[in-house]
Amino acid sequence: MRFLKIVSILLLVVIFGCKNKEDFSKPKSLQSIIETYQDHEGYDRSKYPLGLYTKEYYKSEADFAQNTLDELLKIDKSKLTETDRISADLLAFVLQDQIDYYKFEQYLNPLLSDAGFHNDLTYQVRPLADYFQVKEYLKMLNAVPEFVNQNLANLREGLEKGISQPLVIFKGYESTYNDHIVDHFEDSFYYSPFKNLPSDLSNAQKDSVLTAAKIAIETKVTPEFKRIKTFFETEYFPKTRTTLGVSETPNGNDFYQNRINFYTTSTQYSADDIHNIGLKEVARIKAEMEQIIKDLNFKGSFADFFHFLRTDKQFYAETPEQLLMIARDMAKRADAQLPRFFKTLPRKPYGVAPVPDAIAPKYTGGRYIGTYKESTDPGYYWVNTYDLPSRTLYTLPSLTVHEAVPGHHLQGSLNNELGDSIPQFRKNLYLSAYGEGWGLYSEFLADEMGMYTTPYEQFGKLTYEMWRACRLVVDTGIHAKGWTREQVVDYMSSNTALSLHEINTETDRYISWPGQALSYKIGELKIRELRKKTEKELGSKFDIREFHEIILEQGTVTLAILEMRVNNYIKNTISDSKK
Repeated sequence: MRFLKIVSILLLVVIFGCKNKEDFSKPKSLQSIIETYQDHEGYDRSKYPLGLYTKEYYKSEADFAQNTLDELLKIDKSKLTETDRISADLLAFVLQDQIDYYKFEQYLNPLLSDAGFHNDLTYQVRPLADYFQVKEYLKMLNAVPEFVNQNLANLREGLEKGISQPLVIFKGYESTYNDHIVDHFEDSFYYSPFKNLPSDLSNAQKDSVLTAAKIAIETKVTPEFKRIKTFFETEYFPKTRTTLGVSETPNGNDFYQNRINFYTTSTQYSADDIHNIGLKEVARIKAEMEQIIKDLNFKGSFADFFHFLRTDKQFYAETPEQLLMIARDMAKRADAQLPRFFKTLPRKPYGVAPVPDAIAPKYTGGRYIGTYKESTDPGYYWVNTYDLPSRTLYTLPSLTVHEAVPGHHLQGSLNNELGDSIPQFRKNLYLSAYGEGWGLYSEFLADEMGMYTTPYEQFGKLTYEMWRACRLVVDTGIHAKGWTREQVVDYMSSNTALSLHEINTETDRYISWPGQALSYKIGELKIRELRKKTEKELGSKFDIREFHEIILEQGTVTLAILEMRVNNYIKNTISDSKK
C-alpha cells in the first residue's frame, strides 16, 4: 500500500512537471506580447526626463526587441483577425528596426543637416497649460546637462569609428547652437513658455517658478549650448569625414540597403532598382512640364523657364504675413473639398503658423506638427517664411495639401483617433513610405479637388513631383554610386524649379539622411498603382471615398499590407456585386 502511494505521488509529480513544461513552452498570445511591448520602460523617466542615450541602453533595447520578436514569430497568424495580423506584422517590422538600430550603431550619429540631438530640444518648448506641465518642463530644462553628456559621448565614439556626418553638410549649422547662447536668460527661446504662465498659479507659485526658470536657463541651458558649440567647432568639425556617401563608412553598403528596406517597407528594391525607377519618372514628368511650357507660349528653353520662375516677382510673397495669408486661404479651400473624397474625417483641427525662427534657415518649405489625441493643442501646418525669395507661390498649393489636408494632418489625426481594436503602438507609428507616400498622393489628388487654379500651379505640382522623383536618383547616386555634391545640385537644378536655396538645403538633407528621401515617391507610386488597379477592376463600381477608406482605416501600414488590403477590397466588392 505504501509502495502504491509513493508511485502515485511520483506520477503526479511527473504529470504536473510535464504540464508546467507545456505551459512554459506554449506561445504567448499576441495581445500579451503587444502589452509587454507597450508597457516596456527601458529606463526611469523620472531620472531621465529627456531620455536615455547610452550604449548600454541601446544594447538592452535591442535584446528586448529580439526576445519579443522571437515570441511573436511563434504565433500562428492564420488564426488571427485581419486587424490582429496587421498588428503582428507591424510589430515585427518595428522590432526588427530596433534591432538594426543597435546593430548598425545609429545612435553614434544623432545629427542631420537640419537637425540634431540638441536641436530636438526645441520641440519640448510648448505653451504651459497647468502647474504640472510647468514642473515637468523645469525638470526637462534641468536634465539638459546629462542629455548633452550622453550624446557627446556617442558622437565622440562615432568619430573614432568613422560613423559620422560629412563636413560639407554643416554650412550654417552654427545657428543651431549660437541662437541659444544668450546674454540674458529672458532672451532664451527655452524661457519663452514662462512669459505666459497658467492663470491658475498663485502669486507665490509664479514667483517660485520664475526664479527656478532663471536658474535653469543660466546654469543648465545656456552653458550647455556653449559646451555644444565648443565641441562642434574644436572636436567634431575638424575630425568628421570628408567623404559623402554612407557606403564609404564602415559596413556602409549593408547599412544603406537596410535603410532602403526600412524606408520603402520592402525588401524588393536594390539601389539600382530605385535609381532606374527614378530616371523613368524624371523623364515622364519632364515631358508633362515641357507641355505646360509649350501651352504657355513661353519663348525660351526649359532652363530659361526655370530662371523665369525663380526670378519673376509675381511668384513670391512680399511679406511673411502675405505668405501665411495665402497658405491659410489654400488650406481652407482644401478643407471644403474633403467630404467629397473621404468618408471619415478627423476631429482634430489644425492651424497655419510660421516655422520657428530658430530652425527656419535649414527648412525647405514647411512641415506638419501633430499632437496626441487628448491634447488641447491643434495640429500645425508650418509654413517657412524665412528667405521669402526662395518661397515660390506656385508650389504653395502642393505644399499645403501635402502638409495639411488631405495630407499629413488628415492621415496623422485619423491615425491617432483609431478605435480601441488598434493597439497604441500603431496609433503612434509613422512609416515614411506610407505617411510621405500619402502626402505625395495628396498632391496628385488635389488636382481632382480643384486646388491648382493656374498653369503655373499645375507646373508647381509637377515640380514637386519631379523633386521627389529626383530624390530616387540622387539619394542612390550619393549613397551607392559615388556622386559628388555638385552632381546632385546640378541634377536638381536642371530638373526641378525649386529655388537654389531649397536645392542646397535638400541636398544636405539627402546626404545626412540615407534612404529617407526614397519613401515619398515609392509610397506614392504604390498608392497610385493600387488606385489605378481598383478603378480598372471595379469600373463603374469604383467609389473614391471607399477606396480612401481602405487606404486609411487601419492607420499606418507597410506597403505590402496596403496592397493586401486593396486586393481583398477588390475581391470582396466584385463578389458582393454578383450576389
